[in-house]
Amino acid sequence: MFYLPLSLDAWDSNDFKTIIKKEVCSIDPNLLPLQQGLSQSSYAISDSLSVSIISMHHNNDYLLIKTGLFYTGVISGCNCADDPTPVVENQEYCETLFCIDKKTAETTVTLID
Repeated sequence: MFYLPLSLDAWDSNDFKTIIKKEVCSIDPNLLPLQQGLSQSSYAISDSLSVSIISMHHNNDYLLIKTGLFYTGVISGCNCADDPTPVVENQEYCETLFCIDKKTAETTVTLID
C-alpha cells in the first residue's frame, strides 16, 4: 500500500494521465507487482519502467485505473565466475489495477492475470 496524492488531486484535469504515470514511476518499484508479472525472465528490473493507461473509472469510494506496465527482466544464472550464461534483458509487460481511495489517496495495486 502507498499513496498517490498528486494523481488524486488531478483526477478531473486534463493532466491526470501524465501525472499518474510520473507518480507511479516515482514510487518504490518494490511496491509494484513487477516480479509477479514476469513472463520471460526470472528477475524484474525497474530501471526502464513506463506506464500505459488502459482505462479509468471511479465509484463513490475509489478511482480505478487499469494500467499496462512495461519494464525489463533478466534470467539470472548462478553468478559463478565461469558461468557462460550471458545477461540479456527481456522486455516484460503486465497489467495492473490501481485503486486510489478518494478520501485519503491510499492506493493498492493488483496484478491482473
